[in-house]
Amino acid sequence: MEKKNLLLEHNYRAPQNSSEKSPAIIMLHGFGSDENDLFSFASELPEEFAIISLKAPIKMQPYGNAWYNIFFDNSQGKFSDDEQAIASRDLIAKCIDEIVANYPVDKNNITLLGFSQGTILSFSVALSYPEKVKNVIGLSGYVNKDILKKGYEKNDFSKLKVYTSHGSVDQVIPVQWARMTKPFLENLNIDCSYSEFPVGHGVSPQNFQELKDWLAKQ
Repeated sequence: MEKKNLLLEHNYRAPQNSSEKSPAIIMLHGFGSDENDLFSFASELPEEFAIISLKAPIKMQPYGNAWYNIFFDNSQGKFSDDEQAIASRDLIAKCIDEIVANYPVDKNNITLLGFSQGTILSFSVALSYPEKVKNVIGLSGYVNKDILKKGYEKNDFSKLKVYTSHGSVDQVIPVQWARMTKPFLENLNIDCSYSEFPVGHGVSPQNFQELKDWLAKQ
């Protein structure tokens, strides 16, 4: 099946069994990367999934893209542009609807797979629009409460499941932030699995195997 036009540029891998609507994995890359980054994992993921890797809308110099700007020179440390993040959150939500309309995917079986900034956005989309997302695989990220839709805590999260992991020596996003994710989600009665691996801001082979095993059980 050929690639369709969506609000966001993307890479697409068709599922093996395309006679019926397939489960889909929608990938959200990290700050300064692009749609090719996580898509390099596509061949390692189950063949029955359609895979769509989205490209963030903000172009960076000299290359790469972002879902929202981070100002590393802010006097209070890293400062993220939450207005841009909220705009990207809603753009991704619209893109999910477009994917469901244009590709043969099951709207009740959408997994968001994010890395770093893409994980922060995955959580914000799933918590703000849980009717659009079945699973979240959040790598090296955390929940930013400031970019969740107002009243999110009243949403129905009964179908949402989360796998999240972090490097115990992550030098970009402190592991302490990630450790708050599981209790935060469980407080909303969301099923959450959390793991740490002895790596920095990245995904170890053991981490990748664990997320695949988790996905297979869903």
